[in-house]
Amino acid sequence: MTAQTTAVRFRERLLPGPAFFGAWLLLIPATALIMMPIEKSLAIPVAVGLYIVVALIFVALSPVIEVRDRTLTAGRARISVDLIGEVEPLGSDALRHAIGPGADARNFMVVRGWIHRGLKLEITDAEDPTPYWIVTSRKPVALAEALQAAAK
Repeated sequence: MTAQTTAVRFRERLLPGPAFFGAWLLLIPATALIMMPIEKSLAIPVAVGLYIVVALIFVALSPVIEVRDRTLTAGRARISVDLIGEVEPLGSDALRHAIGPGADARNFMVVRGWIHRGLKLEITDAEDPTPYWIVTSRKPVALAEALQAAAK
């Protein structure tokens, strides 16, 4: 039996930033205030527990962007790098335009509001009605380089 090795060229989980989790800390006093009249001794443990559950939900639901074995995986979607044409980096303004007024209803997007840059990936598959993918990334240049390297 031979071991298969898979080369991961790029991997990023689109997690919210520390400020996002910091803002959610307000959930603790809010929950404690609600719990005080019900059961004073459980107010803080329930509030902290609720915060942990909410934080874990955000982590679990954050999609992964990965380039591995000539395949791009964005969330649950996968596409061969051979079917990706032009790759265009998007800054904050360009991304806002691409997912807003400049959007095509047929495009595929893996976008998180807390990430303000990404890539626009042209899809060259004649059978696919999707003209392009929009993928947010904190490291769009590294993602573009990984796609280019995987296509060789």
